[in-house]
Amino acid sequence: MATRNKQKEMNKPSMARAAADELGITTPAAADGKRLSDEEIYRLIQQSAYYKARARGFAPGHEVEDWIAAEREVKGSLKRSPM
Repeated sequence: MATRNKQKEMNKPSMARAAADELGITTPAAADGKRLSDEEIYRLIQQSAYYKARARGFAPGHEVEDWIAAEREVKGSLKRSPM
């Protein structure tokens, strides 16, 4: 199990890069003018998906829907922010 967790941690940068690439938002500007890293974008998506799951009581079977909706929200939010 420790190996699996370590492997997941090692894959986070590539997962973050993939999420950012898929969204077409490689390094958007934050409100303070700084650029968001791939990891920050990934975490925004992750956090949004978590809150969606929590809002429905963590009922199983909707994880992918939550993630896709979170990606859509983050993408929309970041594209609307000033670059």
